[in-house]
Amino acid sequence: MTTPKYTNKLANTSVLIIGGTSGLGFGLAEALVEHRVSNLYISSSRKERVDSAISRLRSTYPDSEQTTKITGLPCNLGDESTLESNVKTLFSSIDSKLDHVVFTAGDPLAAKPLGEIDMPFMKQAGMVRFFAPFFVAQQAVSYLNAGPASSITFTTGSVSEKPIPNWSVVASYASAMHGMTRGLALDLKPVRVNLISPGGVDTELWVNSLGDKNKAQAAMEGMKGKAATGEIGRVEDVVESYLYVLKDRNVTGSVVRSDGGVFLM
Repeated sequence: MTTPKYTNKLANTSVLIIGGTSGLGFGLAEALVEHRVSNLYISSSRKERVDSAISRLRSTYPDSEQTTKITGLPCNLGDESTLESNVKTLFSSIDSKLDHVVFTAGDPLAAKPLGEIDMPFMKQAGMVRFFAPFFVAQQAVSYLNAGPASSITFTTGSVSEKPIPNWSVVASYASAMHGMTRGLALDLKPVRVNLISPGGVDTELWVNSLGDKNKAQAAMEGMKGKAATGEIGRVEDVVESYLYVLKDRNVTGSVVRSDGGVFLM
C-alpha cells in the first residue's frame, strides 16, 4: 500500500498562537482545532480574553476535547519595561515541545498626522507590532522541535508595501517585518520563518482602532473599492495563508499576500 503524502500535516502537532483571541488569530485557532492539532496554546494580553476565546472554541467544537488540548496563556506585550521578561515567562509556561509559533497580535492602529508624532508615540506603536515578534522568535527557537517541519509565522499588512496617508509610523514597522523575517529565516534555519501580509480584513480591530462601529464600517466599505476582488478580506479566507506556510516545509523567508489584489488597483 502506498504511504499517504497528502494527509493532514497538522494533526498531532503543537501550536502557539500569540494574539489568538480575536481576528485572524482566533480564526486560525478555529482552523487548527478543525485540523486536530494535539496541543493548542492561545495567548493574549488579558486572562479574561483568553478564557473567553477558549470557551467559544469549546462551544463551537464540542467534540474537540477528544482531539485537542487547549491551554490559555496571558501575556502582555505592550509594556517596554516588561516585554522581554513576559515573553520568557510565556514560553516557560509551555509544557510540551512546539511545532509552530504564530504571531498575529496587534493593538489599535497608530495612524496620526506626521506633525503630531513624537518619540514616545513612535516607540509604543512598535511595541506589539515589531519588538514583540523579535523577542518571541528569540525565545521560541529553544522550544521548537528542530528541523524544517517547524516554523515561526509573523503578520504584517499591505501598508508595508502600499502607503496610506497618515500611516507612516505603522508602515515603517510593517515594512521592517519583511527584513526581520528574512534575517531570522537565516539565523534560525532549518526552522522556517515566514510572514503573512493581509490587506483589509473584516475583524474587530477596526472598531477598536476607530472607536466607533459606524466609522469602522465606513472604513471597510472604502477598502472594497481599492481591492480587485471588490470585497474586504474574510478571516476564513486569509487564515488559509497561515495554514499554507505551516504545512509547506519548503517555504521560508517568504512573504505571502492575501490582500484582494490591492496592488493591481
